[in-house]
Amino acid sequence: MGYMLLYESMLSSVIVARDRWLKSGGLILPSHATLYMAPVTHPERYSESIDFWRNVYGIDMSAMLPLAKQCAFEEPCIETITAENVLTWAIVIKQIDCSTVTVQELESVTANFSVSSMMKASLHGFALWFDVSFGGNATTSSDTQSESSIDSSLSGDIGGNGVHQRKKRAKSPSTLVLSTAPEEAPTHWAQTLLYIYDPLEVKQDQVIEGSITLSQSRENPRFLNIHLEYASGGRCFVKESIMR
Repeated sequence: MGYMLLYESMLSSVIVARDRWLKSGGLILPSHATLYMAPVTHPERYSESIDFWRNVYGIDMSAMLPLAKQCAFEEPCIETITAENVLTWAIVIKQIDCSTVTVQELESVTANFSVSSMMKASLHGFALWFDVSFGGNATTSSDTQSESSIDSSLSGDIGGNGVHQRKKRAKSPSTLVLSTAPEEAPTHWAQTLLYIYDPLEVKQDQVIEGSITLSQSRENPRFLNIHLEYASGGRCFVKESIMR
């Protein structure tokens, strides 16, 4: 499992090994994986990377701001955030059954989203993380229950508006879930942050919508091309980046 689950095509390598050597009825671990995304606010990170240039020991170096934003936020960042940074319910980008998924399915993943901010804050970007489960069967509607908190090991169902609503995975003694979510203990994978160059002020219940596409780079299959479109408050934006 790479950063953001799909980075460096690590999962694809496992699939190739599965197809070549796993015997019929054999076990693959992790058995299931889910990739999530959510809008986030992170004023401290923005301030230390960008606002610093507005007053450098008494000298106005704001002319450096465009370059500072590009250097700090052009590429995805691997960082650890907390649940307090998350503005909305999480969106399920991709659910994967590791016993049946194909390499082709992971070459390009697209998801649309429409979520509402839970607070008035500055939107600084989007965070991605994943859960993986070891053993047990895929979560179904019969073994999940609604969850009003973002705390817990989570799966997802698709709501009527196309947004994946997070559900709490039913506890099972045969299933172990490893989560890299912001509300969980930090892990090696942390979270992947897609920062935007200029913060967007959002009000409580304001809708943030758009789409994201993660595709394998033709330049190097270990790289990921990220195309993010987002809109809120009547304004639309596009951010493209490469995770090298």
